[in-house]
Amino acid sequence: MHPDTWPRATWPFPRDNALETRVSALMAKMTVEEKVGQLVQADILSVTPDDVRKYHLGAILAGGNSKPHGTVTATVDEWKAASEAFYRAAMETNGDHPPIPLLFGIDAVHGHNNVVGATLFPQNSALGNAHDPELIREIGEATAAEVRATGINWSFAPTLAVPQDVRWGRSYEGYSQDPKIVAQYATAMIEGLQGKVGTPQFLDGAHVLASAKHFLADGGTHNGKDQGDAQITEAALRDIHAAGYVPAIDAGVQVIMASFSSWNGRKITGDKALITDVLKQRMDFQGLVVGDWNAHGQVPGCTNEDCPTAYNAGLDMLMAPDSWRGLYEHTLAEVKSGAIPMARLDDAVARILRVKFRAGLFEAGAPSTQPIVQKANEIVGSPAHRAIARRAVRESLVLLKNNNGLLPLDPRRRILIAGEGADNISRQSGGWTLNWQGTGLKNADFPGAQSIGAGIVEQVKAAGGSAEIETDGHFTAKPDVAVVVFGEDPYAEFQGDIPNLLFRPGDDHDLELIRHLRGQGIPVVAVFLSGRPLWMNREINAADAFVAAWLPGSEGGGVADVLLRKRDGGIAHDFHGKLAYAWPSTAVVGQGAPQFPLGYGLSYADHATVRPLPEVSGITGEQIPVGNYLDRGKAVHGYAFTLVDAKGAAITGDVSPATTPDGSLHMAALDYKAQEDARRFTWNAGNAQLAIHARAPLDLDRETNGDVLLVTTLRVDALPTQDAWIAMGCGKACQGRVSLGKTLSTLAAGQWVRVGVPLKCFRAAGADMHHIDQPFAWSAGKGADIAISRVALGTDVDRVVDCVK
Repeated sequence: MHPDTWPRATWPFPRDNALETRVSALMAKMTVEEKVGQLVQADILSVTPDDVRKYHLGAILAGGNSKPHGTVTATVDEWKAASEAFYRAAMETNGDHPPIPLLFGIDAVHGHNNVVGATLFPQNSALGNAHDPELIREIGEATAAEVRATGINWSFAPTLAVPQDVRWGRSYEGYSQDPKIVAQYATAMIEGLQGKVGTPQFLDGAHVLASAKHFLADGGTHNGKDQGDAQITEAALRDIHAAGYVPAIDAGVQVIMASFSSWNGRKITGDKALITDVLKQRMDFQGLVVGDWNAHGQVPGCTNEDCPTAYNAGLDMLMAPDSWRGLYEHTLAEVKSGAIPMARLDDAVARILRVKFRAGLFEAGAPSTQPIVQKANEIVGSPAHRAIARRAVRESLVLLKNNNGLLPLDPRRRILIAGEGADNISRQSGGWTLNWQGTGLKNADFPGAQSIGAGIVEQVKAAGGSAEIETDGHFTAKPDVAVVVFGEDPYAEFQGDIPNLLFRPGDDHDLELIRHLRGQGIPVVAVFLSGRPLWMNREINAADAFVAAWLPGSEGGGVADVLLRKRDGGIAHDFHGKLAYAWPSTAVVGQGAPQFPLGYGLSYADHATVRPLPEVSGITGEQIPVGNYLDRGKAVHGYAFTLVDAKGAAITGDVSPATTPDGSLHMAALDYKAQEDARRFTWNAGNAQLAIHARAPLDLDRETNGDVLLVTTLRVDALPTQDAWIAMGCGKACQGRVSLGKTLSTLAAGQWVRVGVPLKCFRAAGADMHHIDQPFAWSAGKGADIAISRVALGTDVDRVVDCVK
């Protein structure tokens, strides 16, 4: 490392003697136990107000799947009640304990996205195309107001990653692959969230603490692997990936979050040269450095409950969502033994307290007494905020093709809106939406929001035209034009990592829909929903016009604003978006020149014709999905499904009906949501089992550490007293079995339910999660009658199996 070659920042706060006096006076009253408590952040699913009272914790957070009282979704009032309870616990005085307000952090990454009814702004990869820092500032202000209105004072945003390989599942959290855009937006978003330093608005009651993340090079990992290793030079680390941090510090960002990832094999969370020598000394960052979700546990020599290395490297607070109690105890012992020097402890505590004092938390009072919280239901999802989001949608759309000037559409004509994204607010919003992965949601979960299709229908009908939404493309009267809205399923973090830039390899139903409509003489506008650019040459060729809509969020009407003409034939809103990520010409990362370079984007004044693009992806060989094993009752491409009888003889499960040779297990087709999209299994003897085999071993270690589940969509019709079990394995030597009988016995007979088993349970039971060749096995006793439709990795379930022994 050469810290002296790194750029300097300007910490915008001169020394404040009054502030230092307050910090010193408070620390003088604190015991070592109370100081250690300030260094620990716990998740609301694993900590109670009573725990906060006992351990004097400095911070809590609500992770992507963490809601008050464990609800699947949570309302404004439920969040207000939770923040109130934790605040009052922290501020209770027992004996000589000084009351210190909590930091309450949440991932408000595209609006206050954990709250039902909040405004959902376009994801960051969309916003980069707008090239509009003032818009970003307004989004930050609106997000801060909605977060603060629920009693929460800290947002884990903005992400200042500079993604260089969009196979990375967090690419949509980055504004651009261009460090200049990221640097420009860093200032705008931080000043929007916190207010501008030196003004009365800075960290007032309508603003929140911002977190620049993830320091450093999370967007530069080898092969785009989340939590991976950035195998790059120091110059690239400094000039590309650190581009957003100097302007962030100049703007007064109060928190910087260290990355899960590594740089040339060294975990950032334990890298003193980067955290202390570069960030705190060279860049003069005087705020708080916090770790990511149990990231300290990945530092060599550390566990989730014990990591003095991270504190000594310069982290001031560790995010220990479910491991906080053990971390507290070990850290306390290490401070007392000198493994963590007292000077390092005091420096960390002082930094935390300065942030709390600057944020006015000691004067703010209980959430319930704050004016913004009292008006929360007027602020969260307000018309003014939705108007900003709708403008952001309009500005971020990128027109890649518009042959023959098909767009803008005449709203007085007959328009068909088709595709799986036509009327799907969840799909258009992406991950980090009401839950971590953004899955398992329906439009009713988004009060006040509008789907893209609904926005088009509203405007077309108002203009006197005719519009209908038919996701499968069927119609009664032939339309004048079709708008096909399709794209990626929601995902977050490593669950979005992909091996190449193919879109849904092996599944061409979206392409077939476009071609089918075109084949009937219907012009087609393709609207593609994605967190990143993917190889779409075939779809671009098949459509007359192609719009990269990214992940626009809750205000789908913004898409209609741009696609449709005004009633008088004029242009209401033109395309302004210019690519902040180059669009690939093949599905091989880095191969060939971009199909559409950075800065590309048509407007209605352009009359360029996009000629047929090459339809050779560059990818050869079989493409096998990692996390989906059985779908609609059949094995997914790349996996084999078998029935194994009590004697070990196996037959294929591809054809239904089927019975094992000894008659112990029978399979029949069953209708669940569509014709024969499930299978019913009847055990006539014990020890028979279902099994899915992968053609090549799967490495599921990251998914296991990330609290992912094996989710089975099933219906129990009969279950005998004999125990049922589910397993993952890597041959007979390392099969990890988990008992299901207790869980299944509590299910209502005849009802479909999603049952999830934590992958950690299989690991604990003996499965080597680095080499899984049997991702699913199931057995039950004689008389069992169970139907199964789908088996896949996921986080969205109705029931979680308790496998704690």
